[in-house]
Amino acid sequence: MNELSLYILDLVQNSIRAGATLVQVIVKFDTAEDLLVIEIHDNGCGMDEELLNRVTSPFTTTRTTRKVGLGLPMIKQQCEMTGGEFRIQSAPGQGTVLKLSFTASHMDLPPMGDLSGTMVSLITAASEETDYVLRYVHDGNEFEFDTRQIRETLGSDVPLSTPEVLSWIGDYITEGINEANNNQP
Repeated sequence: MNELSLYILDLVQNSIRAGATLVQVIVKFDTAEDLLVIEIHDNGCGMDEELLNRVTSPFTTTRTTRKVGLGLPMIKQQCEMTGGEFRIQSAPGQGTVLKLSFTASHMDLPPMGDLSGTMVSLITAASEETDYVLRYVHDGNEFEFDTRQIRETLGSDVPLSTPEVLSWIGDYITEGINEANNNQP
């Protein structure tokens, strides 16, 4: 994968397969610290200690359609290649938290890519029972998107997967990210 947003897409799909009904994606840029941190929190089924110890091996997967799982091993390698860290916490019944950190100026750091498009893809593919929170912070300027708020505004008659709603969501997230990026102190 050549963009961080594609890693996020893959990792959040893991959360959905684990039964998560709420997935939070947090992206933080800190220019002064030369740091990019991506966190993914879910309320899925979680992993026991045995699986947690093996999960970064490419030969460990819970999928039955293939015998390898490359998402976690590849993003772990990306973190380490840029002088960052990969951390994962999980327990059965308690969900999973991934924390990925990168040296933001490192030449091996992939570009962020289309984070807005990633969120729209996740909303499109998810059931109506799955909610997402995107929190994007750039040098203290914050943007937050929460599907629960959108659902409350729309009511139960209009699903998030309606093309007009998805288009609005994509534009809204793009504007919010751009505003956070451009409002530097």
